[in-house]
Amino acid sequence: MLEFLSTERDTHITVYLTTDTTSGHLYPELPLDPRIDIIGIGHTTVTLTWKHSPSALQHRESIQYCLLVNEKHNYKSLCAAETAIRFSGMKMPPMLALSLSPHLLEPQQVMILSNSELSVINKVSSGEVRQICMGTKNTYTVPNLSPNTQYYFDVFVVNLLTNASAAYTGTFARTLEEPEPKVMKLKDGKAVQVVLDGKKQKLYSLQYQARHKKVKFAFQLCRGQVQVHITKNGKTVASENILGLRYLSLKGKPLDTYLVQLRSTQESNSSVKVQVSPHFHKPLFPLLPESLKIKSFSKLRTCNSVTIAWLGTQEQSKYCVYKKRIEEDEVWKELQNTDTCSGPESRHKSEKVLCKYFYDINLQRAVTTETIKGLDAGTLYLFDIYFIGPSGIPVRYHSKVVKTRKKC
Repeated sequence: MLEFLSTERDTHITVYLTTDTTSGHLYPELPLDPRIDIIGIGHTTVTLTWKHSPSALQHRESIQYCLLVNEKHNYKSLCAAETAIRFSGMKMPPMLALSLSPHLLEPQQVMILSNSELSVINKVSSGEVRQICMGTKNTYTVPNLSPNTQYYFDVFVVNLLTNASAAYTGTFARTLEEPEPKVMKLKDGKAVQVVLDGKKQKLYSLQYQARHKKVKFAFQLCRGQVQVHITKNGKTVASENILGLRYLSLKGKPLDTYLVQLRSTQESNSSVKVQVSPHFHKPLFPLLPESLKIKSFSKLRTCNSVTIAWLGTQEQSKYCVYKKRIEEDEVWKELQNTDTCSGPESRHKSEKVLCKYFYDINLQRAVTTETIKGLDAGTLYLFDIYFIGPSGIPVRYHSKVVKTRKKC
């Protein structure tokens, strides 16, 4: 019978019992220098290395290294670490196969990193404790850390046959701060086009210092879905999703600093064109018609011609029509990949149909039609119209797909 008595305070111990008196290697050996070296620090990673245990070199099949990562402190032994986790006030679940210990706590996350790596994340009351076992590798990069955070690292060499372990000298490191996003400065009247990475979901920042009380921001959505957030001297003044062409007029004081933050709200890349100017400046983008839709007339369709119509404005403007022959299975792709900010310069000369000027003081009559001839029978065509106002900046109408009649 074994009896244990704590002489000072509540104590937790681990007892190992064996009848094998011939083996002298119940506990793994530590190297002469048991320190953990930090050989690399990133924003979300830390790379560690340590000298091999003599036991690992002699008995590779029964020895493995296990790493403990947490934000609180180092542990002097694996027993101490397991006890701290086990007695954090959580219930014990059944034994987990391949685990570092049979006393893992719930709730937890288990990640099989490779054939020889097991990562267990325990959510305890004092924070997150991550356990990673990586076989006999003595260099490891810890992933998925938080930037600008101090972490404590402990390495244990474990005998898988006896579950006995020895602790290397623990260490700690602080991950690097997240780099500040680059801020591009906006200039009066100058438009910039920004491409946003949808997968990384990173913010793109633009800064503008006002010279007048009133300023006007113009946003033209080129592709995808974009959210804009504007602050003035650190306080939010506007936040919304951009659809088509959007003007935002803001009032403040000279020398106010505006920060425009843009991000894609979808996984694929998005793009937006941004322009800012004093309120009294003529806007870069032209006055738009009530609708940017192109209408086609089914009754006027023939085997070799299509008639389309679109709305204009009260300003004399230039309208250029382009056509492109497409296949049935290309329709969705063509419509999805349309860059509404691109101008006629992005099109092949062979796709150009015509350019014309028109306007009407009476908006009710600001409508024009055009019959495009010389088409092939039973064929799909994609029609685009570019609206170019006095500033010379093109605005693209919504693409229209029309199929000519097969029989006439």
